[in-house]
Formats: sequence, structure tokens, C-alpha cells
Amino acid sequence: MTTWGVTFRIVSLDAGWGQGMKIAIIGSGMMGSALAFPARENGNDVRLVGTPLDRDIITACRQTNRHPKHRTDFPGGCRFFQIEEMAEAVKDADFVIGGVSSFGVDWFGEHVLPKLPAAMPVLSVTKGLMDTPDGRLLTYPAVWESRLAAQGIKRDICAIGGPCTSYELVAHDQTVVTFCGKDLEVLRMLKQALATPYYHISLSTDVVGIESAVALKNGYALGIALTIGLNQKAFGIDSELHYNSQAAVFGQAVKEMKRLLDLQGAGTLDNLCVGAGDLYVTVYGGRTRQVGILLGRGLDIDQARAALEGVTLESLVVAERVARVVKLLCARGRLNAADFPLLMHIDEILTEKKPVDIPWEAFTFEHRSLT
Repeated sequence: MTTWGVTFRIVSLDAGWGQGMKIAIIGSGMMGSALAFPARENGNDVRLVGTPLDRDIITACRQTNRHPKHRTDFPGGCRFFQIEEMAEAVKDADFVIGGVSSFGVDWFGEHVLPKLPAAMPVLSVTKGLMDTPDGRLLTYPAVWESRLAAQGIKRDICAIGGPCTSYELVAHDQTVVTFCGKDLEVLRMLKQALATPYYHISLSTDVVGIESAVALKNGYALGIALTIGLNQKAFGIDSELHYNSQAAVFGQAVKEMKRLLDLQGAGTLDNLCVGAGDLYVTVYGGRTRQVGILLGRGLDIDQARAALEGVTLESLVVAERVARVVKLLCARGRLNAADFPLLMHIDEILTEKKPVDIPWEAFTFEHRSLT
């Protein structure tokens, strides 16, 4: 199959899982490194490239064949490259996976994307949204594509969305994600390269919908984790978990996410389910859960940051950006703040250091059936 001027070697899924492609993963954080597992186990030639901040990680991978934060060795045959060796790693690759965190968006856009062959597909794992002064929320693929276009470079960037934690992917837990992009043929090629008996891939051309859904869940997962901290504050750190409060905030979060997806013109059931699934898995593990619990226990955001020193807190950035757009559009009469009580309270906690006081009654409603 030929697309974008590049011929891809595609083997039918019916013929077996191995594909034999050459894949460069740029960014050796936990998720980028985790994707090396299905990629390599699928019979591909995998090259993991570290960013300038990943030098120690790549050194450790070379010495031990294991990422410092994973508990399992990489599949045999993975190769590891420092950033100055990126050109060697990507020169004959069939496609590139961008594995940077949201804090590496600018670096990836400035120092990686312009250096790749224009026809080389790119698949990003980076989740997040950027807000604009006129009240828009832009996906990272849109941000990158716009910046590249200003340089005269046309590139469509694909992305991965859906509930997937890196350590569970490494452990071969059954995982269902969505690859999104503008070209279905390219998405099918990416799926055939990476799909395994434990890594299952849906495809969507709604990049705005999928990317918005999986970004929005970050701030809302923090909101749900607040209830865990509140209960620990009330009943003790080692008290049993309370699920009524978590479920109540989860329901409100999904409701507000649907309204925000509608704002993006992407409020389909598929998109909402991808976001809700990602919301679920984020509440039960990782950095967002940690910061939400600390805030619920009574720490302010500065104290929580200090307690989690060295931990990247992408959820805080997303929550603040989305709340900024909502407040701007409310001021212009396009949205109603009463429709986003959870988001507005999360924003108060983060930007005004207000204590956690979840507005439970604002989550209730009256509904009169039309039948």
C-alpha cells in the first residue's frame, strides 16, 4: 500500500501478528517505552530514542535492557539511542511514535517534527489541550500542524487515546485504545504494526473528539481523587475506601466532559466513552490520583506540588487551561458556569488555593419526563 509517497510493508492480520516494520519511538518516558513492548513483540525493528532529559534512562536501558520505572525487561532486540543519535534511529523508519509528555510539546514541535521526512507518519501519545486568547481549545496535533504549516511543512499527525497505563501495558493487561488521524489508510497501517493479542486498537478520523476526550479526563480525575483525600482526612489515612462520593463526582465529571465535547463539536458516544474509560483508569493510579488525594487531605496546591517534587503534573495544566476557556466563554454568554460546578471548583482550588469543598448540591437536578 502506498500513501503520502511512502510504500508500507503491510501483512494481513490473518497472516499473524508479526509485521517487520521499522519504528522509532522518540521520548523514553514510561508510556513511550511501554509501546516498545507491543511494537517489538509484533516483530518490528524498534529504536527507542531519549530526549535531552532522558539521558540517564537510555543509559540504564542499554545497561540493563529495562526502563528504570518498569519491572519487566524490554523484548529482546530493542535498540536504544541518545538524542544526538536521533537521525540514525529515524533515517529508514516506517513511522515515528512521539513519546514525550505534555511538557515536551514545544521541544518536540521545534526539534523533532521539522527534522523528519515530510512523508513519514507520526503517532503521538501526548495528551493535552492548549487554550487560545479567543477561547478555543486546540489539540496537540492541531498545534503542531499549525506551527509546521507556518514553516511551509504539511504534516498530518496521528494520536493515541484511550484508557492505558504504561505499567499495565508492559504487563500485557488487556488494553483497548483508539488511534485517531485524518487518513484511515495510515491508521490501518499503524494498527497492523502495533496490534497484539493484548493491545486492541479502534480507529477514528475524529482527532478533535478523541484527543479532547482523553485530555479533559485529566482535570476531572483530579476532582474525583479529591474525595479519596477527604475521606482519609475524616476517617484516617488507612481507612477503607468510600465509593459513593467517588461515583457521584465521576458522574458529574462525565456530564461536564460531554458538555465540553459538545463545545468542541465532538460530543459523540464513542468519544465520550473513550474519555470516560480513560477517566476511570486515571482515578485508580498515577500522579493525578496522588495530587488529588493530597488536596483532599487539606494541602494547598503549593504544598501538594512540594510533596510530589519531581513528579510531572499534567492534569493541573489541562484543568487550568480548560477552566480559563470556560470562564471566558461564560463571560461572553456562550456558556453557563452553573453547568460546570466541578470544573469551576477544581479551578478555585488550583488558582485561588481555596480549600476543598465539593459543591454536592450543584450536581443534583430535576427532570420531568415528556412521556
